[in-house]
Amino acid sequence: MEKFCHCQKTKIRSDEEYKALMNRLNRIEGQIRGIKGMVEKSAYCTDILTQVAAVNAALNAFNKELLAQHIKTCVADDIKNGKDETVDELVATLQKLMR
Repeated sequence: MEKFCHCQKTKIRSDEEYKALMNRLNRIEGQIRGIKGMVEKSAYCTDILTQVAAVNAALNAFNKELLAQHIKTCVADDIKNGKDETVDELVATLQKLMR
């Protein structure tokens, strides 16, 4: 019989880190709602595309911030504790981000 692990990794974030990430996500969510409103109001295509580009840039900034924190905390701690498989996980994550 195969065993499956239903456990998930979690990350305890400082209040400051949590608030910064949530603020970014809330702004992105607002931008998405704005784009939806533009489509509903039949806005001009290039105006919508410009806003989509802004959302993509905001998501990339979110990814950069989250990735930097991940490397500084989770990855660094795991390496110090001898969990070298975390480097493989990081490489796989970076490959996904660079598609």
